[in-house]
Formats: sequence, C-alpha cells, structure tokens
Amino acid sequence: MGDALEDMLVTPVEMAAIDKDAADSGIDSFSLMRSAGLAVSAAALRLFPAALRFVVLCGPGNNGGDGYVAAEALAESGAQVTLYILGDADKLRGDAARACKGCRLAGLPVEAYEPQAGDIVVDALFGAGLARDLPGVAQTIIKRVSASRIPVLAVDLPSGIDGRSGEVRGASFTATHTVTFMAAKPGHVLMPGRQSCGTLEVFDIGIPTRLVAARASDLRINGPADWRHYARGLDAGTHKYKRGHLAVLSGGPTSTGAARLSAAAGLVAGAGLVTLGSPPEALAANASHLTAVMLKEVGSAADLAEWLRDKRLNTFVLGPGFGVGKKARDFALMLCDRALVLDADGMSSFQQGREELFDKIAGNGGQVVMTPHEGEFARLFPEIAADAALSKIEKAQAAARLSHAVIIHKGPDTVVAAPSGRAVVNVNAPPWLATAGSGDVLAGIIGAHLAQGFPAFEAAAAAVWRHGEAGICAGRALTAETLVENIPPLA
Repeated sequence: MGDALEDMLVTPVEMAAIDKDAADSGIDSFSLMRSAGLAVSAAALRLFPAALRFVVLCGPGNNGGDGYVAAEALAESGAQVTLYILGDADKLRGDAARACKGCRLAGLPVEAYEPQAGDIVVDALFGAGLARDLPGVAQTIIKRVSASRIPVLAVDLPSGIDGRSGEVRGASFTATHTVTFMAAKPGHVLMPGRQSCGTLEVFDIGIPTRLVAARASDLRINGPADWRHYARGLDAGTHKYKRGHLAVLSGGPTSTGAARLSAAAGLVAGAGLVTLGSPPEALAANASHLTAVMLKEVGSAADLAEWLRDKRLNTFVLGPGFGVGKKARDFALMLCDRALVLDADGMSSFQQGREELFDKIAGNGGQVVMTPHEGEFARLFPEIAADAALSKIEKAQAAARLSHAVIIHKGPDTVVAAPSGRAVVNVNAPPWLATAGSGDVLAGIIGAHLAQGFPAFEAAAAAVWRHGEAGICAGRALTAETLVENIPPLA
C-alpha cells in the first residue's frame, strides 16, 4: 500500500461512503469483494500451512460475502474446507448473494460447528460496521471456539468488536491475524479491540487512494510521518537558547522527585536549557540531585511573574508532584501565554473552576498540552467521560474542543487530539510503561518539543511516540530513571 494510506484510520461510516464512491465511479463492487476474499484465502494459506481444515464462518452481510469468496478459493487450492452460515443464505442481497452463489461448498448452520483439533477458523461473521451486540448464536460459537483455543483468522475485524470504538459487543473472537481492507479502523487500535486483532494486515483491494483520502477525516496512527518535518537536525549556528529553555516547577521538599524526572527527560529529549523552579523549602533537596539541570527559587506568584520577564523562557511543565490547590491554579493561569504542559496536579487543581482555565487558554493561542489518564480525564471532563456513546477518540476530541488545549488521553491506546479535531492513536507503548514516574517523563519530553518550537499537537504526538520507543528500549525491568536514559533521538 502507498504511504498516503499507510497510517490512516478510517471509521466504518467513512469506509461505507468510500465503498459507495468506488461503485459510483464505475469500479465493479464485486471485483472489490473478490479481491478481499482472495486476500483472506492467501493469508490463511500463508500463515497456516499445516491446517487440517479451514472452517469458514459466514455472516449475513458483505463480511460474509468476503468469506464465501475465501472459502471457494481455499477449496480450489486443494485445502479441506467446511462452510458454516449464520442466518438464511437465501436472504442475502447484492454482492454477498453473488459470492454465496459462486461458492460451490454446501453450507451448514453455524450453530452446528464443533471445533476439532487442526481446525483454523476464518471469521467472516461480522465486520467493522458492527454497532450492536452480537446475536446469541454468534456469542455461543465465539465462546465455543475460544474454549477450544484453535486459531482464528478474522476478516476485516474480529466479530464482536465495534469498528468505531473498539468495544466488545457482547462477545468477540480473539484472532491470531486480522485482514482488513484499504485502511485500519479505530477498532483495530483502540482497546480492547486491539488486543483481539492479533497481527493486523491492511490489504489494498483496488480503491483509488484519492477516493479514500476524500472521505477520511484527519485521524491517523501516530508515527514519525506526522511530525518528522519538525525534527530538524541541529545546524552549525545552533546554541542552547535556540534549542529552547524549558522550566519545570517543583513541589515541596517531600515531593520533588517527579519534577526532577520531568526536567531530566526534557534535557535528554532536546531542550537547550532546563531549569527547575523550586520553592525555597525544597531548594536543598533539589540542589543535592541536580547537575546539568539548573535551579531557581520560585516560591510565589510574584517570583514567577519576575521570572517571566525573561522572554527566552518559552516553555513550562506544571503539575508533577506540585500539589493540588490555589497555588497550582494561580501558576497555571499565569503561564497560558507561554507553551505549557499541564500535567497531574496541575490538571487536578481545576476540577472546580475549569472554565477560567479554558477561557485563558483560548485567549492566549492555545499552546497548552494536557495529559490526563482515565481518572484525571473523568475529573476534568466528567460529562464527556460519562458519555458511553463516544469512543475514546471522540472523547479526546470533545475534550480538546472544550478546553482549547491539545489533549493526551493516556492509556495503552493513548489518543492525542487537537481542538481542530485532528487526532492520532498511539500503538507502540509496551505494557510495562505503566510504572511510577512514567507520566512525569512523558511531560518532560513534551516540554522539550515545545521548547524547540514544535506546535502543540506535533509536540505531544512525537513525545508519546518517543516515550513508547523508550519503554521498548528500556525493557520490562524499566524504572522511570532508566526510561529517561533510553529516550531515542528525535531524528
């Protein structure tokens, strides 16, 4: 597939419109179904050469049509194939009916399937368009197959996964491999759908890129292609102030470690200078641990106002270990005219009175990045978090529009969203990143990117990706300190 589609995410509604546009442009829709089914059969033969039998489960729509094509192709290749059908095949319409008639295998009712050793299930029951709970008979078969532990090859998306949200609709297959068409869907990358897909193969069935791009919204899988052009190499005339001055604000004497982790990460991630702003009572604790990171006494709003007279000081991180309360609110409101990473306690301090913060961000250009995990998101955006009709992507987009900030909705499927609606989903983070201090490191990386002049969205997306790569490099035994040591180069 060409680079234009490589990292694109397309919603099921958009994909349906793309299919219609392709048909309206004169492309034979059955030829697309045939290409899809043949891709599935090729994957089955390639991945499971020792299969004793391919069991193809066909549903009542076009996903089932792909399955009929795959079953016929597998049988023609000489493989042992058994076909099981959900619903009444005589009620199929359009391309699915044509595919069914072109398959010479006699179909059995799906409820009759009993898994056997050596079976490989080809799941063509329901695709990415599923938006309701599976019928009971499908759930029964899924449970039967899951209990047998036989491999499943999913067509488009494992049956039972909602292609828009990644949620499980009653029950779902857990596939070894999934073959989807033209572009990945949100359900492939959002949890829990992602963990049900196995390895993902995106196959180009022949719809022109221009038709896909015309319908797709600005939603992608996070990767260097989205922000690489901001990661320029250092020119010969570069000095430390050109690389940006990042300031991280520290909490009290017993809560200084989180801010130091952010500061250290900011320095490694590329900021030219990093200064830790410390209250007077924590100066000794911080000074005993700092070398390349500078230290400045900042105990009050007046101290911060004086410091802000230095216009070279262009980026701040506020929140890690800072403490929840009025001081955090006052500091945050003073910093909205600079680039600001509002993390942890900085966000939690606005559980009440968030409108003042959001108005301040809107009036100062919106170069603010907020980094809520699930609990922080629910505290800051309770009405959005409680809306079960929204996917995680849609929740992040709604929060970004409301706050006028770039939102990093953290988790194993971190979503970065801009107020414009642009969004990326991150897929490279290993599970062992879930450790104390990991978020503090992320905040520092974001700050480094902002200090170097990245726009807020690209700063956030690049930081989330580098954070994931650092976790991979650090390995399963990582701590926040070793995570800092493994932050990879930006370019």
